[in-house]
Amino acid sequence: MSWWAGIVAVLGTVGAVVAGLFAARATTRAAAATAEATRAAALAQAEPNQRAEDRAAFDAIKKELRDDLTATKQEIVRVRGVLYSLSRWALTLRDQVLELGGTPRQTPDDVEDYYRTGV
Repeated sequence: MSWWAGIVAVLGTVGAVVAGLFAARATTRAAAATAEATRAAALAQAEPNQRAEDRAAFDAIKKELRDDLTATKQEIVRVRGVLYSLSRWALTLRDQVLELGGTPRQTPDDVEDYYRTGV
């Protein structure tokens, strides 16, 4: 074997090792890029499902709040009806006391405010 053959063999071996290192480095980067692309694709695919779940939760909360609001409005109507009935009854009793010559008790301030303002 000649000197030149030995040098070529050594350079060929070094070149093969360097090429192997570049190939390994490129493979690692390609694997990382593939993993990132797979993750992005999974997120993109999951996005519509997440939106649908969020929408379903929002609709459930909205329905619950709407039902609570309806129940509250119905209760307010009932309470106002009782308030108006009590108010008319109290005024009738006051008029009866006055007709019998008595003096009715002073109405509370908040009741006077209600009669004066309606609030």
